[in-house]
Amino acid sequence: MVRLLGRPGTRPPRPPTATRARSGTGRRGTAGARRPLGGLSLAGQVFVLQVVIVLLLVVSAVVAQFLQARHDTNQEARNRSMAVAQTFANSPGIVAALRSPDPTAILQPSAEAARKKAKVDFIVVLNTDGIRYTHPKPDRIGKKFVGTIGPALRGGTVTEEVNGTIGRLVQVVVPVEDSHGKVVGLVSSGITTAHVGTTLGHQLPLLLGSAAAALVLATAGTALVSRRLLRQTHGLGPDEMTRMYEHHDAVLHAVREGVLIVSDEGQLLLANDEAQRLLDLPGQAEGRSVLDLGLDTDTAALLSSGRIATDEVHLVKDRLLAVNQRPTDLRGGPPGSVTTLRDSTELRALSGRADVARERLNMLYDAGVGIGTSLDVTRTAEELAELAVPRFADFTTVDLYDAVLNGDEPQSGTELRRTAVRGIRDDAPLYPLGKRIDFVASSPQAHSLVTGEAVRVPSLADAPGWLAQAPGRTERVVEYGIHSLITVPLRAGNLVLGVVNFWRSGKPEPFDPEELVLAEELVARAAVSIDNARRYTREHTMAVTLQRSLLPRRLPEQSALELAYRYLPAQAGVGGDWFDVLPLSGARVAMVVGDVVGHGLHAAATMGRLRTAVHNFAALDLPPDELLGLLDEMVGRIDQDETPADGAAVIGATCLYAVYDPVSGRCQVARAGHPPPALVHPDGSVEFPDVPAGPPLGLGGLPYETAVLEPAEGSRLVLYTDGLVEDRERDIDVGLELLRAALERAGGSPEETCRAVLDSRLTARPSDDIALLVARTRKLEPDRVAEWQVHPDPAEVGRVRAVVTERLTAWGLEELAFTTELVLSELVTNAIRYGRVPISVRLIRDRSLICEVSDGSTTSPHLRYAAIMDEGGRGLFLVAQLADRWGTRYTPDGKVIWAEQPLP
Repeated sequence: MVRLLGRPGTRPPRPPTATRARSGTGRRGTAGARRPLGGLSLAGQVFVLQVVIVLLLVVSAVVAQFLQARHDTNQEARNRSMAVAQTFANSPGIVAALRSPDPTAILQPSAEAARKKAKVDFIVVLNTDGIRYTHPKPDRIGKKFVGTIGPALRGGTVTEEVNGTIGRLVQVVVPVEDSHGKVVGLVSSGITTAHVGTTLGHQLPLLLGSAAAALVLATAGTALVSRRLLRQTHGLGPDEMTRMYEHHDAVLHAVREGVLIVSDEGQLLLANDEAQRLLDLPGQAEGRSVLDLGLDTDTAALLSSGRIATDEVHLVKDRLLAVNQRPTDLRGGPPGSVTTLRDSTELRALSGRADVARERLNMLYDAGVGIGTSLDVTRTAEELAELAVPRFADFTTVDLYDAVLNGDEPQSGTELRRTAVRGIRDDAPLYPLGKRIDFVASSPQAHSLVTGEAVRVPSLADAPGWLAQAPGRTERVVEYGIHSLITVPLRAGNLVLGVVNFWRSGKPEPFDPEELVLAEELVARAAVSIDNARRYTREHTMAVTLQRSLLPRRLPEQSALELAYRYLPAQAGVGGDWFDVLPLSGARVAMVVGDVVGHGLHAAATMGRLRTAVHNFAALDLPPDELLGLLDEMVGRIDQDETPADGAAVIGATCLYAVYDPVSGRCQVARAGHPPPALVHPDGSVEFPDVPAGPPLGLGGLPYETAVLEPAEGSRLVLYTDGLVEDRERDIDVGLELLRAALERAGGSPEETCRAVLDSRLTARPSDDIALLVARTRKLEPDRVAEWQVHPDPAEVGRVRAVVTERLTAWGLEELAFTTELVLSELVTNAIRYGRVPISVRLIRDRSLICEVSDGSTTSPHLRYAAIMDEGGRGLFLVAQLADRWGTRYTPDGKVIWAEQPLP
């Protein structure tokens, strides 16, 4: 039984024969005999009652205003009299005036002036005996004061209302005290209430007029309300309204659809019997907030919001309810909402299947987005396991062949390795991560690997084939609570890469056939990503192997530089960065650092070609700018030969080439689009020398320039590729400043420098290759170099042999004197015969004995076989037989022919 607010709990009985006419006349005629108050309708009765109530309120307001005004008048008279009396009693000179021979003469003028200014009826000064010194009427001076003065003589104040000769008044008596607190006189001030209350007399007509106006407005408003009520009730009387309510109440509770009416504040106003049953509302629910009725959060939020809802499905307890809600004030009704409820429990199964289907579609979508985010086999397997737990399975394991992890094609019959494990708990007795597993032939996993088909095991406890895998472990798995399994092979084309296992323990129901189909879909999507990662791993491994085979395994032995290096390939793919150290003639050393644009096998192969070309060009002892020019031409030809049909360039490369001479201490540097070198001085300061930046290799059209540096002995020359100072998130200028700071903090040795630079600059996963080469300069001592000028006279050959023998004896190399004399005799003789002045001879004692003969000619001698009858042509042949190495290099002033002999 549902009732409206304020209505008794039981419904009044209906008259069995009570009927009402359908027309408006009939309704009025039927109720006419029962209407009270002279046959007035409900609207008329309301009008009369409201007029009476308004009249009573207006009269009450007038009386209350009159009483309040009278109280305020008396209070104002008291306050004004008190203020005037205290002010006059504390005025300067009053104590002296009271003690003077004639107080009246002094105080009467000032008292009258104060009285007129303060607008009181009198100010009277008394002595302690109550005799007046002042009064508005002089004939009353010297007479006894009428009133109470006892409390004032004790230091207090007296306030009293008296009926005096001038009417009803309020008078105050206050003491006048000297500096010692002794009362030496009294001051009394008074005012008649008529003078204060004149305001009420002025306001009374206004008050009565306002009351009359309020009565008229209230009556008019009541008439409008009654008129509206008359239209809404159609002139019905109270009995007819009661009967109409009973009919509507009967219909409301008879329908088999829940009806709720909620106020705009979320308070339940009405709920019929069906709504009580469907929502299982508590007793006395009406009048309470819908949020306090124990409903579920979504339903309570909908009812309290008042928003429009159409056939929204809500699960309330064990019922599926279709909810419709509309506001009640669409056509001028009261604010709030009306809600209807329809039991749709039969839709539960369909809704549940729809939710399951939606979740499975979401899972497949997430698999397409979240699996395969990296080209890493292990990480891809982990992403599959993370997606499946706990949305699909309680535990997921991925087992792959070792060959797959290495990027190769798997071979059947070999063991698998547990690559990924994911579960709702970490203590499951499954094979641990990294375990090598050999599945027995009867196991579901072995069946999947052989047939390439998925297998569903509803009950592991009743699966002897699976239990035979490892009896001790499988029994612990069953005891742990894992009861159902789906195993799906990871297939990529004709290859089976491994197997994925989905285990269930939390839900009591085993995996069903539909879940088997979903597992196959998930694994099929993951298999493509794992196979892509496998192929990438294979290519990456091949590229790394190729790249490392092309880079120098160790640095050559030499005395000019103390060297250290680092090479770190990019994580995203092998690039084309390289470095090299090449010993040259005359104890010189060449250093080269280069970078081929791009990653992968093509970049690594191109890097090898460029490195080989640098080796060949360096053997010609070319200056750095000429060597880069030859490289530029070679790269240009490669681009022309390998440019595809779309016209895009195949190769782009940068290079820096430096040659250091330990005899002179000079370093020649040229660069082709490469970052500048860094020079760390012996005092630790860092600079980036101004080396002209030529265009990258392959562009052509512009020459390269060589810069000559003269670093102090012990300086460190730092060569690097752009991966060290530049990435996608940092500009190269910022990177150079960070490199400068790292070099300033680094130790003095090249090895410490490499370690400090990489520790401070390298990210965990560099996006580009990094090649770093640090060289600390050394200079040969002057006593290890000997040089002589030679006149173009054949007789000079003997002198040269003599001074060379003397120097070799001083160096302790007497064993090399004979061969050195022969070599220098041939070289000096050729220079005198075929060369130009100036001619010089230089000996360098380094790791080998270096003999150099220079002249001003650019004609290069070459080795040949002399005929039997030839008088010449055997000198260079002899030199080649006596020396380990020999060659020619060109200088701006001519050429140098050199030969090296090993030290004994």
